[in-house]
Amino acid sequence: MRMLHRLLRMRLLRWSGGALLLLALIWLLLPQPELYPTEFRFSRTLEDRNGRLLHLALTPDGKYRRYVPLAEISPALIEATLTLEDRHFYDHPGVNPLSMLRAAWGVVSGSTRGGGSTITMQLARLRYDLHTRTPWGKAWQMLRAVQFEKHYSKDAIFEAYLNQAPYGGNVEGVGAASLLWCGKPARELTMREAVTLSVLPQSPTTRRPSATGDNKRLAAAQHRLWERLRVERGLPADPLDAAFTLRQLQPVPREAPHLARRLFAEKPVEDCTGSGAPLRCTLDGNRQRGVEEALNDYVERKREVGITNACALLVHAPSREVLAYVGSSRFLDSSIQGQVDGVLARRSPGSALKPFIYALAMEQGLIHPHTMLRDGRMAFGSYNPENFDRNFAGPISAQDALYHSRNIPAVSLAQQLNAPGLYGFLKEAGVALPQPAEFYGLSLPLGGGEVSMEELAELYALLASDGGARRLSYFKTEPSAGAAKPLLTAEARYLTREMLRTREGEAVMDDPAVTWKTGTSHGFRDAWAAGMRGEYVLVVWIGNFNGKANPAFIARECAAPLLFETFRHLRLPMKREAPPAGVAQVELCAVSGQLPTPHCQHRVQGGFIPGVSPITPCEIHREVLIDAATGLRVVRDDGRRAVKREVFEFWPPDLLEMFKLAGVPRKTPPPLEAGAESLTAADAGAVPKIVSPRAALVYTLQASDAARQTIPLRADTAPGVNRVFWFAGARFLGASDPATPVMWTAAAGKWRVHVLDDQGRSAAVEVRVEMVP
Repeated sequence: MRMLHRLLRMRLLRWSGGALLLLALIWLLLPQPELYPTEFRFSRTLEDRNGRLLHLALTPDGKYRRYVPLAEISPALIEATLTLEDRHFYDHPGVNPLSMLRAAWGVVSGSTRGGGSTITMQLARLRYDLHTRTPWGKAWQMLRAVQFEKHYSKDAIFEAYLNQAPYGGNVEGVGAASLLWCGKPARELTMREAVTLSVLPQSPTTRRPSATGDNKRLAAAQHRLWERLRVERGLPADPLDAAFTLRQLQPVPREAPHLARRLFAEKPVEDCTGSGAPLRCTLDGNRQRGVEEALNDYVERKREVGITNACALLVHAPSREVLAYVGSSRFLDSSIQGQVDGVLARRSPGSALKPFIYALAMEQGLIHPHTMLRDGRMAFGSYNPENFDRNFAGPISAQDALYHSRNIPAVSLAQQLNAPGLYGFLKEAGVALPQPAEFYGLSLPLGGGEVSMEELAELYALLASDGGARRLSYFKTEPSAGAAKPLLTAEARYLTREMLRTREGEAVMDDPAVTWKTGTSHGFRDAWAAGMRGEYVLVVWIGNFNGKANPAFIARECAAPLLFETFRHLRLPMKREAPPAGVAQVELCAVSGQLPTPHCQHRVQGGFIPGVSPITPCEIHREVLIDAATGLRVVRDDGRRAVKREVFEFWPPDLLEMFKLAGVPRKTPPPLEAGAESLTAADAGAVPKIVSPRAALVYTLQASDAARQTIPLRADTAPGVNRVFWFAGARFLGASDPATPVMWTAAAGKWRVHVLDDQGRSAAVEVRVEMVP
């Protein structure tokens, strides 16, 4: 018998040693597992510049999961979870034998002493989707738990569990649960909230908070856990009354949905770790909400006139950082195609590009803000633009022409710009014009090319700040090594902004700190407004994504009020800027826009660029002698008759004609009295200036098109000229008053074209004419 016992002991030792050796071998060979399933993804999250959550997206499998590291989880939640699930978590190797025995005894005896799974085992079940009600499933769960414990720290395991645990419905992980059930981040949970959340993973279906208030199971579980904490941790008596339960999900953060979708697509992730990292953008949460509220309120009030959609972009001009991004007024409204991102759509800007024509013209010395321009019927080859109201203002100052968005002066200036002109400027500024300059021609200043809201915001940010062409920024980045080359001088930018400043007496646009411009596309499809207020640029658009026209889409009447309402809603800080050193203020004649003479009675202060701006003494106002008896103008006072001195305006005939057509009376001088002395005294130096044809150009005429077989002959003449005569070489072409062009049916060849006014003064240009079939 003693030998038998010895033999059994030896065999038991060998078996035990073999079993221990086998377990040790299994332990050494256990590979390192991943804490998260391969297909597992956290919700993509977008934060604003201050770290505030803007947007929480669903995962590909339709869950809300927000990654949160263990260090950022409330100690109250950690304590409550460990007390409920695994109080010896930091002491066991992944499997707690005492808990397993207690659970097994509970099954045999029919008692309810709780489960035997540790937090590590629960993580294994979640990670590998194990069915642990069978012995084989439980064995695999225990093996996986040991495997986790071998390769990971306790904190890493606990963090992975808290980020995967189910918290009811499609909410998984404590990061999403604290946000969507309690409306706060996990680090701010109180013990009261921590107890409520901690009991959900044990039975996420039956304990899920109900919107109807039927939360008895949840409340009972909360009470039991609090009692255990009271006994074990010394907490006070249960403060949870019957009314305290989670009833429904908090609103899911869904701000800036268009930008969130765009940035998530532009920055994809390959694993769950990357998907859990939030994207922090340049948006300002408060200003994003302010812009959204202003747009939604405006659209709601204007719905009766067919305004149902709007977009907006707010930019900090010096940094080009986007502070607010609204791609449509209602993202989830299919009736307006709300999920289309209007910020990226390309549309006609209407007149919104005109400020850059005037800025280029001032930079090139063609005008200053008070330069008198012509707003009358004009033809540019075969292109015959009209103003929006189909009327003409006659002679008008450059700043009034820009502020009131007159088309003819803008097209005329665009034609005079040095190459590459407006087209080249826009291309260099980053506007993606797909066609060559010839495709757009002189229609470009009036919206002949399409731009996106981003591009328009970049242009106005250029105008509002340093003049450099830089893309908008959506992420905080290190400052660039050097600023972009300015495309416009500081002087031209400043004067252009001043020309766009709100005038007194505007009923809705009543903020003098705002400089702004509107644009209405052809056919009333798009209404734009772009405004600058200090360092901030705001661009808004009103229209329909399907391109449907609406007579209410007149930018000055709908987009401009929206722009100013949004600025008022935002309450942006403002600091008044001083003019650049290269801008001088000078007294100007209020009528001609030139330096005043003693005869100019009305004067204004105006800015100009010394050495660049075309400023000369006023030639419009002149003092003349009038024969009191005849009322005729005389050359001198000879003492033999009564004469009086009066000041009259001496306008060129074409401008007088424009005044007449515009219904603006001007005080013109009486005619000279007859006589050789009077004729001699006439201004012999004011020779005609040929406007068309232009010198040294080649004119190509089309023989098969009657509209392209003629060249208009037009000249600017001195005041008092009533008739001009045109010649091509020795051939007489025709005569007309200075305001009416003569149409020349030209033949191919080189021609010297002469013009002669009725006072004998002449000018000539040489041109070449080609004929094509």
